[in-house]
Amino acid sequence: MSISGPPADTPERQAYYDKISKRNLNPLWSVMGAIITREPRSACVPHLWHFAEMKELLLEAGSLITAKEAERRVLMLENPGMPGQNRITTSLYAGLQLVLPGEVAPAHRHSQSAVRFVLDGAGAHTSVDGERTIMQVGDFVITPPRAWHDHGNHSDEPMIWLDGLDIPTVSFYDASFAESSPEDERPVTRPVGHSMAQFGANMLPVDYEATQPSSPIFNYPYDRTREALETMRRQQDWDPCHGLKMRFVNPVDGGSPMPTMSAFMQLLPKDFATSAYRSTDATIFAVVEGRGTTTIDGQPFAWGPKDVFVVPSWKWVTHHADEDAVIFSYSDRIAQQKLGLWREDRGNRVKD
Repeated sequence: MSISGPPADTPERQAYYDKISKRNLNPLWSVMGAIITREPRSACVPHLWHFAEMKELLLEAGSLITAKEAERRVLMLENPGMPGQNRITTSLYAGLQLVLPGEVAPAHRHSQSAVRFVLDGAGAHTSVDGERTIMQVGDFVITPPRAWHDHGNHSDEPMIWLDGLDIPTVSFYDASFAESSPEDERPVTRPVGHSMAQFGANMLPVDYEATQPSSPIFNYPYDRTREALETMRRQQDWDPCHGLKMRFVNPVDGGSPMPTMSAFMQLLPKDFATSAYRSTDATIFAVVEGRGTTTIDGQPFAWGPKDVFVVPSWKWVTHHADEDAVIFSYSDRIAQQKLGLWREDRGNRVKD
């Protein structure tokens, strides 16, 4: 079959199309090139959100509605190419969540997987299925699907983090379930650091058997991540497209911490300019340290600490660091890889 333009229309063909449409039929040949495209096509467009502006608006929201009233006081980062669709890419959601001192975002659970990346503040906590973790800037925290979780802030400053969920993916499969807890905070049954002690030291409990596809570690502390990057930079083994980029893993099997989302941290040294790169996983980036510029499909975006930006699928991207920069990112790469769909282009692909 051709995947070029549709065949020419004629009055006889149009009359036929009108007739079959009444029977809920549609000719594939009229839409073939639109639904099986030669390269990825998406309404997703590049965009950058400056944290300073977002924080101001979040704090304003904090004066208008409590965390308990809202259940989750979040400003969603909507992709400008998909207004009203509550998504930052075709398959993923992003939002900035605020929990003020003394507040609790009440416990609930849902089918969707969630990642949290802490951008601002220190000392608030997330509890996941009976274990609490204290969050600091740069920490990568996960909430597995169907896990009870709540957030609280017993510090004296607001806490803001980036929420990433696979809401559009779960909605695509019509597989969403959600449940609220009668208690705002679920009982804590394990000490802080329990999961890290069990699974974060290159060891597993002797009879451990995985019962879920997500990582049993739910907080990947930034101090450990930063130390690893700093140690590795001494080798000067820079990838031309990524600088020094590492992926977070499930310690049980070395796979992704979440079944539908991959997460990464990369270091770009001062004045490092990456080679052009593109991949099929649209990616959300959050800057931890440093300043620089990312050019997406020819459009430059200047970023600084805590800014968030999105790179759509199969768009050329380059990064330039004006100073040492550390950047977190997440995407649906693991889901695409499991489905045999993921593809990258490092600028040297032989043209078909």
